[in-house]
Amino acid sequence: MPQNELDISTTLARAVVDTVREPFLVLDQDLRIIAASRSFYTNFQIGQEKTQGQMLYDLDDGGWNIAALRLLLDRIVPASEVMEDFEVEQKFPRIGRRTMLLNARKVFDETQGAPMILLAFEDITERRTAERTLKGLLEQKDILLAEMSHRIANSLQIIASILLMKARSVKSDETRQHLEDAHRRVMSVASVQQHLQAVGQAERVEVGRYLSKLCEALAASIIGDNRRIIVDVVAGPGMTSSGQAVSLGLIVTELLINSLKYAFPEDHEASRVIVGYEAHEDDWKLSVSDNGAGMPMQKPGSRKSGLGTSLINALAQQIDAKVEIATSPVGTTVCITHATFKSLLPTVASANT
Repeated sequence: MPQNELDISTTLARAVVDTVREPFLVLDQDLRIIAASRSFYTNFQIGQEKTQGQMLYDLDDGGWNIAALRLLLDRIVPASEVMEDFEVEQKFPRIGRRTMLLNARKVFDETQGAPMILLAFEDITERRTAERTLKGLLEQKDILLAEMSHRIANSLQIIASILLMKARSVKSDETRQHLEDAHRRVMSVASVQQHLQAVGQAERVEVGRYLSKLCEALAASIIGDNRRIIVDVVAGPGMTSSGQAVSLGLIVTELLINSLKYAFPEDHEASRVIVGYEAHEDDWKLSVSDNGAGMPMQKPGSRKSGLGTSLINALAQQIDAKVEIATSPVGTTVCITHATFKSLLPTVASANT
């Protein structure tokens, strides 16, 4: 290449290096600095006269003799020719401790046939500091939430115990029934809270596992030794938010308590309740089905629904779902649906028709 063309190419190359926004070096095969970008001088607070032609490790009286940098240039680059996002945390001369992403590439100078190394620095100190701060805040939040959950659980247990004591001390059967109902509802909230706490403070909850543990605990506390009722959970894969899991848990608790309390006035071996859940993308369906005596027919002029039904409707409305009830003398099925697909869940009531 003629000398004038070589001079033009060299000038153009230096102009390109100067326009690079990241700190940038061009090194020869001996790691001597051929060129540096303006941003390199600015970011590392070093002048051109102390940079140009210097060995990289001799910069700032040996301050750049950094072990991580040697690892990158002496071992990695010769073997792979390219290295991207090699992270080092190092105390650099003049600017102090910084976290840098180093990007290196080996190229060949066609005019001289000698290899060169292009070395770029990306300062991510502020990003890593922000990430560490955020991680600390999240850990602190988890500790506070765990403490709050523990206090809520204790408070619910105290309230439930007081209600039960009052129920045992009153003489009025109607008052006792109301207090016992209130006790069961407080315990249902406590049970939901307990099982959500058991799965941790994650934003997503595995529905099948959550409902299985919840129903197992409810069945153990409600079904006595002298009653033969089987509670099964049939759930496909599906995740939901912790907020929606609370609503689903409260709905299942209310429906399961009602089934175990009212559906089986007579004890028989085939008594069974199925809690089902299936999901497809954002659509899902929850069902609680029993093969009990069915719901009593409402008399004309009677109130449309009790507290339990109103609670279920309100919870379903919160999660944009609709409630469907099918009942007969051979069982009852309640479906909470936010879905457009046809349900394949088994129900005890339909199996007996």
